[in-house]
Amino acid sequence: MPTDHPRIRTTEEYQYAYRRSVENPEQYWADVAEPFTWRRKWDNVLTADLVEGHNKWFEGAKLNITENCLDRHLSTRGNKLALIWEPNDPKTRQIRYTYRELHQEVCKFANVLHNNGVEKGDRVCLYMPMIPQLAIATLACARIGAVHSVIFAGFSANAIADRVNDAQATVVITADGLERGAKQIPVKRVVDEALEHCPSVRGVIVVEHLGWPVHMKDGRDVWYHDEVQEVEKTCPAEEMDAEDMLFILYTSGSTGKPKGVVHTTAGYMVWADYTFRNVFQVEENDVYWCSADIGWVTGHTYLLYGPLLSGATTLMFEGVPTYPSPGRYWEVIDKHGVNVFYTSPTAIRSLMAHDINHVLAYSLDSLRVLGSVGEPINEEAWHWYHTHIGKGRCPIVDTWWQTETGGIMISAMANITPSVPARAGLPLPGVQPVLLNQEGQEVEGNDVEGYLAIKAPWPGIIRTTYGDHERAKQTYFGVYPGYYFTGDGARREPDGLYRIQGRVDDVINVSGHRFGTAEIENAINQNNTVVESAVVGYPHDVKGQGIYAYVICRDGACDDEISRKHVEASIIETIVAEIGRIAKPDKIQFVEGLPKTRSGKIMRRILRKVAEGDTSNLGDTTTLLDPEIVEKIVEGRK
Repeated sequence: MPTDHPRIRTTEEYQYAYRRSVENPEQYWADVAEPFTWRRKWDNVLTADLVEGHNKWFEGAKLNITENCLDRHLSTRGNKLALIWEPNDPKTRQIRYTYRELHQEVCKFANVLHNNGVEKGDRVCLYMPMIPQLAIATLACARIGAVHSVIFAGFSANAIADRVNDAQATVVITADGLERGAKQIPVKRVVDEALEHCPSVRGVIVVEHLGWPVHMKDGRDVWYHDEVQEVEKTCPAEEMDAEDMLFILYTSGSTGKPKGVVHTTAGYMVWADYTFRNVFQVEENDVYWCSADIGWVTGHTYLLYGPLLSGATTLMFEGVPTYPSPGRYWEVIDKHGVNVFYTSPTAIRSLMAHDINHVLAYSLDSLRVLGSVGEPINEEAWHWYHTHIGKGRCPIVDTWWQTETGGIMISAMANITPSVPARAGLPLPGVQPVLLNQEGQEVEGNDVEGYLAIKAPWPGIIRTTYGDHERAKQTYFGVYPGYYFTGDGARREPDGLYRIQGRVDDVINVSGHRFGTAEIENAINQNNTVVESAVVGYPHDVKGQGIYAYVICRDGACDDEISRKHVEASIIETIVAEIGRIAKPDKIQFVEGLPKTRSGKIMRRILRKVAEGDTSNLGDTTTLLDPEIVEKIVEGRK
């Protein structure tokens, strides 16, 4: 990678870097940040406040992240491939952009945004397929200082409206339609439905992708291909302050309303580049592929910003791993000579279920590093991935991080630090993890477990939740003052490596996507036949966690099999409409009541155990308002 950005290459260098990052973080990160393109250098590297949640990096600095992603590479890498687009249908032509071509496309889209009234500080929502224009439009927002908020193109109209209204977005960028595997989704129509309830939106820019006919609202909607004919191929990058907002990305929490996680310009940039270079050890001529959608934070940091900041060649895939056959991922790897591949345990487990001949048909000789993201990868999947995809020669970086952390926090670094099945590994330099007991005291030593927290800020730390800093403070900094609380439980093994044990709050991790139980319960409770519901996660062979819903119906509404089927279908329809298909419960159990304390609190611990089928040790139920209800729920599950 760039010679002006040295990276860690040995275990000894890791140990030295980690020690420096803890002993003198300001000097360490000043050295890391030095080689970037700055309009003005910082006055202060770090202002830390893990009590109020006010953490600032590189204060006083002026820059634009796209100058660091694109402009600074033009003299040395102008003709190098920056972005390869692999379409959903293998018969469709792939598209490739050099750094010079991508720079030009971003400038043109930025000028289209300018012409449609988008100014510095405006919020722009993007609801699009995984096509090059999604990446280009995201960078175009950053180029002119607009705050981008990418919404995964699988969320419902109601979910879009919630996010658009919370961000008070003025412009939405979308496309005519989307193909994901064999599915076709009319994304423009979904956006139109959402915008009936979004008064802040004054403009919609539509990219023609599939040639589908769509309704265009006069005075609001414009076609990108018409607009781009009118603009120049250059666009000066807006000067941004280090702590200016770069993007808002909505993630579910333990309450019903999604929260807009805010990342700012300089700290996120430094963290994205640093973690990408050091974890994946990408070489100058490598092809790197992150299979995540840009609608998720993984796509932001490790498909788009991290690779481009480092001058890498990044591959963007429109489709799914099983279309048109379960060999599609491996076909793409051979076709493009992919050297570093980063995907989710869910994808790996789904492909494990198919005939191994779908793997054996491909050589996969180009692969050098494998990565996993979204949830802890189980040992069986780790070994399958290592043996059949990596041919026993590729290290697996099992990365732990969150939307709120901006980038990878705990992980093996390829061929540098230990890669062990079912362990995330060691913290990256700058990351100071601790395990806390329930009283908030640090648990010392190895072979211990507790609540995972971080005791010092890192450049990619969440700055706030958009429009509601108190929520950020209470969620991340208020639980254990002086620490960033991750919401995960973890174990520090005898060898000092960290093993992530999953969520300890009311959040379910489905295929690496987080859903608050309250968000799903709110949707279920909208059903007229439902009195109350409770949602928990349970182990799922493919998705990691599945969604298990306990539902109380009104008297007589669910007395027979036919009526229960009708209510179940109605519940699923509501969830799909309110949130999206990805939040659909895997199991719905109709119950007479829920296990509650005398103060009315639902005992989710009991419901989780029942959902998991672990009913031998439910603990003391005598303190419940109605202890007999537990026996009925257990019997109902059988």
